[in-house]
Amino acid sequence: MVTVVSHPLVQHKLSVMRDVRTGVKEFRELAGELSLLLAYEAMRDLELAPERLSTPLTSADFPMLSGKKLALVAILRAGLVMTDAITQLVPAAKVGHIGLYRDPETLAPVAYYNKLPADIAERRVFLTDPMLATGGSASAAIAFLKEAGATTIKLMCILAAPEGIAVIERDHPDVEIVVAAVDSHLNDHGYIVPGLGDAGDRIYGTK
Repeated sequence: MVTVVSHPLVQHKLSVMRDVRTGVKEFRELAGELSLLLAYEAMRDLELAPERLSTPLTSADFPMLSGKKLALVAILRAGLVMTDAITQLVPAAKVGHIGLYRDPETLAPVAYYNKLPADIAERRVFLTDPMLATGGSASAAIAFLKEAGATTIKLMCILAAPEGIAVIERDHPDVEIVVAAVDSHLNDHGYIVPGLGDAGDRIYGTK
């Protein structure tokens, strides 16, 4: 299942990120802001339960988060900007990291780091990566999460290509994808078109 967040604020901020004139500072800030807006939608189905609280006037039952605790897992390095932003919404969430890079020749994911919360199996997991291009890295990261015991996983991306979505739907049909937009296609180098370039390079100013 793919959820495209079509809110006007999301679409405007994404358009500014696409602009080649947008500098590192603004791009990074926009990525964080978009992540918050995506998280708002991705976490729409979190469980609530009534809890007795006292206001300055009286006591009553009010909805509070219940059910599984949360985990935010970033696919390094670009996913960090997303998890850092989302912790503003859910500061009690534990944070994990999966290090993957894409082999420039084969485009296959290569793992170099994997550090997850010890109780990942007991948490709802939100996996973050700004770009879902070939889908190889995200699929591999989801497989790592499942091997660690995670059973409830959502993939949050700023931008996706149909090819990447197809890979996740084939490999992990139980994982919902939440994105700001689905673009046209991948080019011969595995970049999303029209896209916004390399998200990691634009976030960290490395190119």
